Amino acid sequence: MLISDIQSPTPLYPVPSHRQLRWHTHEFYGFLHFGLNTFTDKEWGYGDESPELFAPTNFDADQIASTANEVGMSGLILTCKHHDGFCLWPSRYTDHSVKSSPWKGGQGDVVAEMADACQRYDILFGVYLSPWDRNHAEYGRPAYLEYYRKQLIELTTEYGDLFEVWFDGANGGDGYYGGVHEQRRIDRRTYYDWENTWKIVRQNQPDAVMFSDVGPDVRWVGNENGIAGAPCWSTLSTAGLYPGFGGDDWTTELETDMVQAWASDQQMLNQGYRQGDSWLPAECDVSIRPGWFYHSSEDDKVKSAETLLDLYFKSVGRGASLLLNIPPDKTGQFHPNDVQNLQEFRRLREQIFSRDLTSTAHIEANNIRSNSHRFSAQNLVDNNTDTYWSTDDNISEAEVIFEFQNTVSFNTIGIREYLPLGQRVDNFTLEIEKGGVWQSYYRGTAIGNLCLVREQKCSTQKIRFRCKSNFVCPAISEFKVYLAP
Repeated sequence: MLISDIQSPTPLYPVPSHRQLRWHTHEFYGFLHFGLNTFTDKEWGYGDESPELFAPTNFDADQIASTANEVGMSGLILTCKHHDGFCLWPSRYTDHSVKSSPWKGGQGDVVAEMADACQRYDILFGVYLSPWDRNHAEYGRPAYLEYYRKQLIELTTEYGDLFEVWFDGANGGDGYYGGVHEQRRIDRRTYYDWENTWKIVRQNQPDAVMFSDVGPDVRWVGNENGIAGAPCWSTLSTAGLYPGFGGDDWTTELETDMVQAWASDQQMLNQGYRQGDSWLPAECDVSIRPGWFYHSSEDDKVKSAETLLDLYFKSVGRGASLLLNIPPDKTGQFHPNDVQNLQEFRRLREQIFSRDLTSTAHIEANNIRSNSHRFSAQNLVDNNTDTYWSTDDNISEAEVIFEFQNTVSFNTIGIREYLPLGQRVDNFTLEIEKGGVWQSYYRGTAIGNLCLVREQKCSTQKIRFRCKSNFVCPAISEFKVYLAP
């Protein structure tokens, strides 16, 4: 039989789009909260702050981008406009921007400098445009939506390729609103007309994913602690969901099975839904400091490298991505304390993941699809995520045994599914052989893009990986074994 005649497993829908597949490979990238709040020592500006307060003394996009590259970040997302409405680019549609600041005599453009620096240091660039604007006189009225879309067009057409466009769920409240101090409420479901607003991104940046509470491409993980659920499924049912959804909407607007499955909207977002009808993976956002913007009082409160590593295992290691905020300080650069801990975090990751013990193992599977080399268990260790091991369709429990030449010690295992075919495994076990008897080492459920198992150190000559699916045969692209110091 020719290899071309052998059929691949049937995809288990939903499956990720091409843009979502690319996003899954990014895994760890940075958030840059920078703006007027940096200089007012606030987290949320009211909207009445003067643009003249924006005065970085030595803004250095190269320092920011080069550091991100050095510590292993795949990209950076910039808060081009936060809730205070101040724009880090000279928007043609407002004076509440860098063009009214003393920085570079009003001729500067933070967005352009960051986009160019990211390109120089070979990392991706993304933008965050807050839907809520506490400065704009028309917020809450139809005219603001036109303004917002014009700014979205600016950001998606004038700054090169974007890998992600970030929308949050802040949806109105008290503000300055062009000099009128008042509360403005909106209908979160209808006001932004999201379906047509998203079309702007799709047209101008077809390869970019869009993030919000509930997508359309990437969902919020339900907390700002950087921690995904265990398990964290990449699927969700989207009926009744929209950006800014939550609270009282939880029990009134979702499908009955979703409400019965989870206790709250945050739990649903945190863990996903195995029977979901949409591919909507989670992004874990967290700041390296207690706040999102820079505050000098937090210089001694930067998360340690060990804490960051724990967050990595609980985000990337649960199939999600880690969006780590590093706020530039008043100079316009990363603070030395942040840089130091990020560098140490990179060193810890390298210590763990630089040596894969399976490179010397003998590998045997209980079944290989059509007995074809195309689906061989050797694909698990070939360092190519485009190849995978799979079985015939009638195999209810698939297993692979890794036998080492000598006894090995390990405490970390990494497993990946082949996502173009969907998230297929419902549960799996890891076992070690002791004295000729198999002993349980770990039991898990979701694998997805990456499952990192971190347990007590043990020694063995054989590891057995067993996986089950209630629906289809497995498609596993990677299995790696590490010894973390």
